This record gives sequence, C-alpha cells and structure tokens, in this order.
Amino acid sequence: MNFLMLCLLTLWLYLPGFLANTFAMMWGKWLPKTGYGPWPIDGGRTHSDGNRILGDGKTWNGLIGGSLTSGLLCMLIVGLVDQGSLSTVFDDGSTVFASPLIGSEGTWFDIGGTSFTAFILGTFLGFACLLGDSTGSFFKRRRGLKREGEISSKAPLLDTLPFAIMVFLFGQLFLGTSVLAAEELRLPMLALIAFTPVLHRSFNLIGYKIGWKDVPY
Repeated sequence: MNFLMLCLLTLWLYLPGFLANTFAMMWGKWLPKTGYGPWPIDGGRTHSDGNRILGDGKTWNGLIGGSLTSGLLCMLIVGLVDQGSLSTVFDDGSTVFASPLIGSEGTWFDIGGTSFTAFILGTFLGFACLLGDSTGSFFKRRRGLKREGEISSKAPLLDTLPFAIMVFLFGQLFLGTSVLAAEELRLPMLALIAFTPVLHRSFNLIGYKIGWKDVPY
C-alpha cells in the first residue's frame, strides 16, 4: 500500500475520533435549546492567572455527547465494512475501508459482541479527541485568549493540533494489537497531524455555511 493510501486508511480508521469535535459542538449548541445545560466542565472557575480554566465552550454535554456519538459512528463504520485481517490491510492493500476492529481480539475494549466493541472503541477515540481539544483550550486561556459569548477565540494551531495528537497518541498507546495501533500507521499519523489544520479549517467552513457554527474557524 502506498503512502497516500496509508494516510487515507489512517484517517478512515480514526474517523470517529476526528469527527468528535463536530459532534461535541452540536451537543454543546443544540442540547441547551431543549432546556438542558450547558454545563461548563470547569464550572465557571478561574485559574490563578485570573482567566477561566477552560471557558464556556467546553461543556459536559459536549464531552459526553460527542464521545458517545463517536461510538455510534464507529458502530456504523464496522457495520458497513468486512472484518478482514491485518494481512488484507497491509499486504495486498485491497482497500482503505478496513474495519477498525481488525486485531482487536483480546484487547480491553473487546468485551463481547461486534457492535458493543465498536461502540466502546469509538467512544474512546471521541473522548481522546475531546481531551486533546480541552487541552488546547486550557493553553488558549493561559495565553489570555477568551471566548466571547458564542464566538470562540481564534488560535489555529491550538484549535487543531492538540486533538489530532491526542487521538493518535491514545490509539498507539492504549489499543494493544488493534490495527489502529499498527506501526505502519505512525508516519501517516505525522503527515495527518501536519495536514490537520487544513482539514479542520475545511470542516469548519462547511459547518459555518450550513449554520452549525457561528464563525468560519
């Protein structure tokens, strides 16, 4: 499989993690319209520098809802593709649409049943993404970049790189024998991290055009 195909495979396998930010934004924006929330993760508390720890943009409804929705997406992906094997993925390179459950037998998230295993894996990837995103927000607040109402402060690298780094790092460290932890994906991961600001900007522009986001960044 050539390098471009490996990059596309990596993006496909980690798609539930990469889209978690979008899901969290939807939960953070739409759930309060039903009368529930928002519930800021930092509870409105400030850091010793006088700025909010994370800010109003990071909520429990976004974190939990975004993570669980990533789990549902992973279930959908697994339902759409054949299970296959590692040799199918890396030896003959037949498709980039491989199952993220390849190699997951005996791992901590293989807890019985394909659908439930996929849900746990997707939720884990979504949580890793949102943990990275919250880390970026923490450092934005330390730089004095504040959220103004519904409008997020603009910091392209802190808005993009932490979540991509975190989701890939968690995949490599904690997914054992899973295809997502395969050594062959490490260089594509670095390439995708470098390209993530472009991907993130593109997704945000689409969200802005269709009314999901208040700003195009």
